[in-house]
Amino acid sequence: MLNISNNKVSEYILSKEYSTLIAVENKKSSKVLRRIIYAGTILTLIVLFLPWTQNVRSNGSVTTLKPGQKPQSLNSIIAGRIESWNVQEGDFVNKGDTILKISEIKDAYFDTELLDRTLNQVALKEQSIVAYEGKINLQSNQLDILTSQRDLKISQAKNKLSQALLKVENDSINYEAARLQYLTASNQYNRTDSLFRQGLKSKVDLEKRQIKQQETKSYELSAKNKYLNSINETVNLKLELLSIQVKYQTDYNKVESDQFSSISDKLDAETSLNKLRNQYSNYLFRNGLYFITAPQAGYITKTFTSGIGEVIKEGQEILTLMPKDYDLAVQLYVRPIDLPLIKVGEEVRIQFDGWPAIVFSGWPNASYGTFAGEIYAIDQFISANGKYRILVREDSTDHKWPDALRFGSATNNLMLLNDVPIWYELWRNINGFPPEYYIVRKEGEKTKKKK
Repeated sequence: MLNISNNKVSEYILSKEYSTLIAVENKKSSKVLRRIIYAGTILTLIVLFLPWTQNVRSNGSVTTLKPGQKPQSLNSIIAGRIESWNVQEGDFVNKGDTILKISEIKDAYFDTELLDRTLNQVALKEQSIVAYEGKINLQSNQLDILTSQRDLKISQAKNKLSQALLKVENDSINYEAARLQYLTASNQYNRTDSLFRQGLKSKVDLEKRQIKQQETKSYELSAKNKYLNSINETVNLKLELLSIQVKYQTDYNKVESDQFSSISDKLDAETSLNKLRNQYSNYLFRNGLYFITAPQAGYITKTFTSGIGEVIKEGQEILTLMPKDYDLAVQLYVRPIDLPLIKVGEEVRIQFDGWPAIVFSGWPNASYGTFAGEIYAIDQFISANGKYRILVREDSTDHKWPDALRFGSATNNLMLLNDVPIWYELWRNINGFPPEYYIVRKEGEKTKKKK
């Protein structure tokens, strides 16, 4: 009791008879309090020096690394009218199974014999090409015949020209001989005339020489005329040879031009044939698009069109297909301030929604119910939410991820960094520093640098 009143009652109360008063008045509580404080201080100091694994926490979701294993939208390549459905939401389909059937809505493809008519056009165009090839071959034969005729005519004309040149040479020799005979006869006539004047020759001899002179003159003129005719004949033969060359070249060029026209027509026909074949292939392929099939095995998750008779447009989304087999991964987002601390290959502890877990943030080894992951890739550009996306794949050296996981499930993630004392982690958080703000060098590294 305090005994602060002047009227004390302790003299009238026997405190030893009351255990409560004995316990209250006993002053040993201060010793217990001191012991508790000392023990708490020592325990706190011990805890402050315990190891703490730095980490970056982030929420994420289950995904897959391969694009072909993600949920995909099934679209219609062509516009059409829904005729029948073969599946319903939740059904499993194998690759190639027919999901729905559509019918044509474009009048350009209403013809029921469109493929047969197009195939007939292809056959006719092929026959046209064969006809052009025959025409081209005939024109090639004509060119060969014209070439042969031209060569024969030119050879014949050259032979005639050679003969004419020989005749010119012969006539020139005859002309020269006749001219020499005329000169000789003229000289003889002049000498006889001189002797006649001197009385040494008779008039009969003079007249004979004069007649001989006239005869040789006649021979000379005749030989000269033949010589000139021969020259004129050679000129005519040369003109004839040139005329033959021009004529056959003209005919050759005309046939060759017709052949080029035929080749051009053939090429146009081949172009049209390729277009028709392409058109036929497009029609044939379009017929196969009336049945929309599953591109891979999976589950029908959601349909965006329904009913019979509904018209769908080109590229319109029809339903969503979730592939049957997929390799799970986790995508998570971190702040830009934490990005420099994260590297490919580092460990991540993952807590999946629906799987109970006891998580100790600084002691991942003591946590229960978490699964190990390994950072596979880090995006090189920031996402729309202002954070960077990180892809995490399953760590094959740790426990296998649950088989019941589904695409899109939420996750809670711990990206593990270095081990530091708890006092350092508290000091870092109080000062607002990010993890590993200061790089602590080991003694071995210092020694190496000194060396």
